[in-house]
Amino acid sequence: MSAPTKPTDRHQPVLAADEALGLSTGPWLAMLGAVAFSGKAIIVKLAYQHGADAVTVIMLRMAVALPFFLLMAWWAGRHLPALGWRDRAIAAALGFTGYYLSSYLDFLGLQYVTASLERLILYLTPAVVLLLSWALYGRRASARQWVSMAVGYGGLLLVFGHELQLGGARVALGAGLVLASTLSYAAYLLYSGEAVKRIGSLRLTGWASSVASLLCLAQFALLRPISGLAQLAPPLAWLSLINGTVCTVLPVWLVMRAIERIGPGRAAQYGMVGPVSTILLGVLILGEPFTAWVAAGSACVLLGVMLLGRDR
Repeated sequence: MSAPTKPTDRHQPVLAADEALGLSTGPWLAMLGAVAFSGKAIIVKLAYQHGADAVTVIMLRMAVALPFFLLMAWWAGRHLPALGWRDRAIAAALGFTGYYLSSYLDFLGLQYVTASLERLILYLTPAVVLLLSWALYGRRASARQWVSMAVGYGGLLLVFGHELQLGGARVALGAGLVLASTLSYAAYLLYSGEAVKRIGSLRLTGWASSVASLLCLAQFALLRPISGLAQLAPPLAWLSLINGTVCTVLPVWLVMRAIERIGPGRAAQYGMVGPVSTILLGVLILGEPFTAWVAAGSACVLLGVMLLGRDR
């Protein structure tokens, strides 16, 4: 008499098929998320062409995204106990640093630099996290990591030096603001590790992003007259709708689904299409120049991130 089949055996082909499907769709989700998020810089530059400023553009973006982030926080915690005051305070602090301050500085910087340079600076966030870990916690970096950072920052300097010759002090100011945005978001990544374990990534993202959205709304209410909304150019309505959904909420969901399927390391590597897509969209939509300097600098940044992603 043959031995009875184990309950798990009959599900083995189904589980294998699900795993194979996840591995095949994960890279596409990561790349789509990177492209969607990179489109934010293009939308912001288009909004500036219609007379809006950074305070207004970021408020409109987060006003559209706020209901989705609140839904995200509710969905992730619907079967869990309510967050304690300590976790709420941590989520609020992370939302201020990682989403509000980082986004606001980034939007300010986009007033002075091209979308291509902005994306290249932001894409060096992993290297900034590595440097902060070394400076604050004494965590040693490997030789490959130092080489990857040198290559990446070398490429960034190529593009920055070329734009500095064309734009002068404005480019220096814009690059400084975007770099400050990168530092703010890197600090969020550095200090969010324990909170993610305790709260959960989806729940923390929903809470922190909701706090950031409310801060952007409050900032606009304090600094700009509400009556000014009636004087905004009509195209800003659909630009803000795209910015808040396609370029904000959608990429958050896509990247998180990609990480579930293929892990954060591989998701980050496939996300390298982000700067490339921003450069191409900047050339096609905004008419930004694509020079040998931009091509060489972009190649160095992508190579540096790839080396950093492959380091164990």
